Amino acid sequence: MSLNPSIHSGDLPGLSIRKMALNDLEQVVAIDQVSFSLPWPQRSFQFELTDNETSRCWVAELDGRLIAMMVGWLIVDELHVATIATHPEFRGRGIGKRLLLHALLSAKQEGAVKSFLEVRESNAVARKMYFDFGFVEDGRRKEYYKDNNEDAILMTLNDLDHLEPE
Repeated sequence: MSLNPSIHSGDLPGLSIRKMALNDLEQVVAIDQVSFSLPWPQRSFQFELTDNETSRCWVAELDGRLIAMMVGWLIVDELHVATIATHPEFRGRGIGKRLLLHALLSAKQEGAVKSFLEVRESNAVARKMYFDFGFVEDGRRKEYYKDNNEDAILMTLNDLDHLEPE
C-alpha cells in the first residue's frame, strides 16, 4: 500500500526539517508551552538531546524560526512518538505531517518497522493526521492526562513499508 498523506507545504518553500540542537531549546520549549496544557520542562528536552540514546529529536524551521518540533524514541524496531507540535501560527499547513513523515522514514532507515503513540481523546486534529498515516486505535489509557484526567488513545502504525517520501 502506498501512502503519501496530503501535505500542503507548497506555500512554505523555505521549510526545512533537521535534527534538533541544544541551541534550539528556547524555541522548542516555547512551541511546547503554547501547544500543550502539560508542557515538558526545558530540562526534559535537554535530556533527550544529551543523555537519551534512544531519542530522535527533529525540528521544522522556516526562515530561521522553529515552527514545529518532535521527539521520538527508537526502541529496538519501534518508533514511539513522545511529542509533536506545530506552532499555532503555522497549523493547518501540513507541517506536522511533513515532520512526522520525515521522522518515520528516518526511523525506518534505522530499522524501525512500526510506530506507536498516545494522543488525547479530544485531539481530533491530531487523531485525523495519525489516521491519514495509517495509525489505528488499539487501546486506551484511562485518565492518563493529569490536568483533566482525560483518556489517552493508543495508536499504532504496524507497517512503515507503505510510507513514501513526499
